[in-house]
Amino acid sequence: MSKIKSIISITRLNKPIGIYLLLYPSLISFTFAYQDYLNGSSEQLIEIPSYPLLIIICGCILVRSTGCVINDIFDYKFDKLVERTKDRPLANGNFSLKEAWLLFIFLGILSILLLFQTNAQTILIGFLTSFLIVLYPLTKRFLLGPQFFLAVTFSACVPIVFSMLGQLDNSTALLLYIGNAAWIISYDTYYAMGDADDDIKIGINSTPLWWKDKTIFLINMFKIIFLICLILIGLIKSFTPVWFIGLIGISFFFFHQNKLASNRKFLEAFKNNSYVGLALFILLQVELILSGIKF
Repeated sequence: MSKIKSIISITRLNKPIGIYLLLYPSLISFTFAYQDYLNGSSEQLIEIPSYPLLIIICGCILVRSTGCVINDIFDYKFDKLVERTKDRPLANGNFSLKEAWLLFIFLGILSILLLFQTNAQTILIGFLTSFLIVLYPLTKRFLLGPQFFLAVTFSACVPIVFSMLGQLDNSTALLLYIGNAAWIISYDTYYAMGDADDDIKIGINSTPLWWKDKTIFLINMFKIIFLICLILIGLIKSFTPVWFIGLIGISFFFFHQNKLASNRKFLEAFKNNSYVGLALFILLQVELILSGIKF
């Protein structure tokens, strides 16, 4: 039973916020890509995989879990010195390094088997993304802003989903990728702000340590980039005013996050972004209904 608890903990299945932050952009990407697939807007139409939504949901869970395991493998010595992470299974000795590597390999095999249910282009993007996922934990040691690397890596869910439906050559995919990356930089910087003191002690990098007193200002700039990308998508798709009014509503989440951060509730500010993803997904569905677009 203790090993099962350790597996749940090291894969963060008991903390699904990371799954949500990967899943919502993937579902939004699927909504757009599937619409374009049905409309035949791409020159490269392919047969979509069976049960694409199941592949996306399982893929998000597997990718996030695999990323957490490799992160803990590389960082367990650091985790012992950080208050927030000292009780992780590898850091406290409840899970061995050998067991963690075996779990990582097992999850990796499952991910590959799932990836091979798609097409060649998606498989290629998936393997490139896998390399970045493995590399990410190490970037804290040599990049001033590892949050940028994380953003590039986990925003790959967007091209993966569009590619899976043969819609990669798509301006919406590009704007979603850029916007999602900007959003990740903003919310993961909140997350890193809570670890800033410990990061200084153990000598690893983060955007808050890089940006210093400009951190909140730059977080807001990346949120604006995120919103601009969504506005541009709305203009390209000729969405109704509901889309743009909804984006104004979503911006109030960002004001609330800044308030939380000003009270040093950095983790709460980070978690609040799951509501942003959910609200955006719901807004898109409402917009499509109002626009008379059927799936």
